Amino acid sequence: MSERIVILGSGESGTGAAILAKAKGFDVFVSDMGTIKEQYKKELVENAIAFEEGQHSEDKIVNATLIIKSPGIPDKAEIIKKVKAYHIEIIDEIEFAFRYIKGKVIAITGTNGKTTTTLLTYHLLKSAGVNVALAGNVGESLARKVATENHDWYVVEISSFQLDGTKTFRPSIAILLNITPDHLDRYEYQMQNYINSKFRLVQSMQSTDHFIYYNDGNVISKQIIERKISAKLHPINIDKNSDDEVMNFESVGDSFRLYQTKTTLRGIHNKINIMAAVGAARLAGVGINSIELALKDFKNAPHRLESVAIIEGVEFVNDSKATNVDSVVYGLGSYKGPLVWIAGGIDKGNNYKLIEDQVKEKVRVLICLGKENEKLKKAFGGIVKELYETQNVKELVEIALKVSKAGDVVLLSPACASFDLFKNYEDRGNQFREAVLQTKALVETDL
Repeated sequence: MSERIVILGSGESGTGAAILAKAKGFDVFVSDMGTIKEQYKKELVENAIAFEEGQHSEDKIVNATLIIKSPGIPDKAEIIKKVKAYHIEIIDEIEFAFRYIKGKVIAITGTNGKTTTTLLTYHLLKSAGVNVALAGNVGESLARKVATENHDWYVVEISSFQLDGTKTFRPSIAILLNITPDHLDRYEYQMQNYINSKFRLVQSMQSTDHFIYYNDGNVISKQIIERKISAKLHPINIDKNSDDEVMNFESVGDSFRLYQTKTTLRGIHNKINIMAAVGAARLAGVGINSIELALKDFKNAPHRLESVAIIEGVEFVNDSKATNVDSVVYGLGSYKGPLVWIAGGIDKGNNYKLIEDQVKEKVRVLICLGKENEKLKKAFGGIVKELYETQNVKELVEIALKVSKAGDVVLLSPACASFDLFKNYEDRGNQFREAVLQTKALVETDL
């Protein structure tokens, strides 16, 4: 009789794990408290994998030899408490996939910048002809990739929730971009718990592996001193007060320099992301000439400082992914001004003091896009020259164009969650993009 694996959660992560477990000959059962999406239900049926939805049947779960848990399920969930009472091993899909992987892994984490860095690292390797897969929080699950294809390298975006379920997961190259307060409700509101989660990235790494990290002079730098890390260390050092476009590389086996102006990414935060991705590509054996060429045609994921259009000399930028103040720091820091800044939504306990100086220096107009804007108005009403409110995206773009001058940047960088007016940050960004492009078409028709 084959060993029984129960998978809790049926999203991309859970379904990928189920497909891999089935391929490896396990007796597999998927259980989801919610409704299983049709695309995943179809896959489970096609692969003859038993499943349930709308409940967790304890008797079908606690007889497992291994539980693979969705990263979205917290440890305090009732079913997890019950499973733990039976002393069944609980891991994450990333850990499960790693146990069957044949290639090498580049794993990328951080509070902000993960997706950009992951996509760029993948692009640099792919452009150089490397047999590489993109997996994790961006693209398909690592388990699905391992189940269906063999690759020399796997570039994986990995969250703290996923890292919590790892034990033997060992990247050949690991990247840690930053650690700022986020998801603290999952970590008993203790910042150190969140930090510990991020540093699980390097727990199994050995002296032949490589750890690239941003030498922030604060959280990460302190942890590097206090922790015993076996991997070879490659710090990224940047002068935040400098407008210099030069990026010097001296810690990835050789010395060379690149220029941010010759890439498609702007802002100091993206300088960190570029240096991390380029460092990983070099350590994976990619040549500098290939890297320079690939940096010129990289297209980032949408909603991350995405330049949508220029209308009458005004650039409209979609940074809808910036759902916290730390992200807005990067957004504002990417432009010299003057800015028309669009912010608002559901406040997540924001401390606007963090961006007060930047707003004072660069923002001429603030447009509040949300149902409840009092906190934003109180924070910046006396700082910006003009302040407007709207709950309509079409009207938002009309206001922005009306108050802008040629050379201005209209920046949607909300600092807030989107659920008051939109389904999610993607919906907010998509509606903004569509409204901008419609306005551009109308303006050009009138010319």
